[in-house]
Amino acid sequence: MSKRDYYEILSVSRTASDGEIKTSYRKLAMQWHPDRNPGDKECEAKFKEINEAYDCLKDAQKRAAYDRYGHAAFENGSSGAGGFGGFGTEFTSAFSDIFDDLFGGMGGRRGGRSGGRERGADLRYNLEITLEEAFHGKTAKIELPTNVACETCSGTGAKAGTQPVTCTACQGAGRVRHAQGFFTLERTCVACQGRGSVIKDPCKSCAGAGRVVKERTLEVNIPPGVEDGTRIRLGGEGEAGARGGATGDLYIFLSVSPHQIFQREGADLYCRVPVSMVTAALGGEFDVPTVDGGRANVKIPEGTQTGKRFRLNGKGMPVLRSRAHGDMYVQVAVETPQKLTKRQKELLKEFDKESSKDTQPESAGFFAKMREFFE
Repeated sequence: MSKRDYYEILSVSRTASDGEIKTSYRKLAMQWHPDRNPGDKECEAKFKEINEAYDCLKDAQKRAAYDRYGHAAFENGSSGAGGFGGFGTEFTSAFSDIFDDLFGGMGGRRGGRSGGRERGADLRYNLEITLEEAFHGKTAKIELPTNVACETCSGTGAKAGTQPVTCTACQGAGRVRHAQGFFTLERTCVACQGRGSVIKDPCKSCAGAGRVVKERTLEVNIPPGVEDGTRIRLGGEGEAGARGGATGDLYIFLSVSPHQIFQREGADLYCRVPVSMVTAALGGEFDVPTVDGGRANVKIPEGTQTGKRFRLNGKGMPVLRSRAHGDMYVQVAVETPQKLTKRQKELLKEFDKESSKDTQPESAGFFAKMREFFE
């Protein structure tokens, strides 16, 4: 019976990205996992089929070989013999491995494998927080589905009470050699995929993968003063390695949501406050909120103009891993009155008649320069 197409199994197109393949795999693995379908042999077979397809397509070289030769790329290679007649699949695979050795670790095994163990992938989690949370710091709880070590087989992939056995095709080396004239060519053993061992009796819970998809809840400590784009690393909280391999890391990328009052530049905060024309002209005072939940009083002198900034020392954001704080800057915006009554308009006209260069020096200076320019 011929095997189904790997892309069809994972419900992705042949042009799908690595991320799309991984996302589809996780969704299907959770759907068809034996723990969710106890006693269902069809689901168990489907789960094994999904894992086999993903094991091939997640590896760039395996995927390239599969795209070119299909399932034949992984057949007839377990004996370690066969020669190079017809310049077929084995010839191409052998020279592909030569280039891997020259440019990918000087003869080492691909993917960081050691005795069949592969390090788990690093994971990324995007977390949005408020400006107040960035000021005070917080402990956030996050939930993410990821591959964790299978509890049934303790991550070995083998049925309880059994162990993986040494691969007879490569004698545990993970590589096989072929002699061709003056050359001895080495390539990854296709029988064990370079692991050096094979599982004769796989664990039913993980289908021999040594890991299963599970929803995890983690606590993330966010220190005061973090900025937009800050990255927090949680060592060993990433994806579990295959067959007992080392666990990857989890990286939390923080984004600070926009605030309705404050704009942030580093540790400093900026706040724009509209004031009436009368307050700006005669002077006065007003209260403004601060990011710590309090309030501060701002006094402005007579004749304050739009754009004038007033500095409040130490009222900004905390500096990360420091006791220092930035400053807060209050920018005044003089508001022009609207919907005036008849009497208000009369008063403004009277004021305008009595105004002089002394009351509006900036306007007087600007129009004087205009006259000089046109003359």
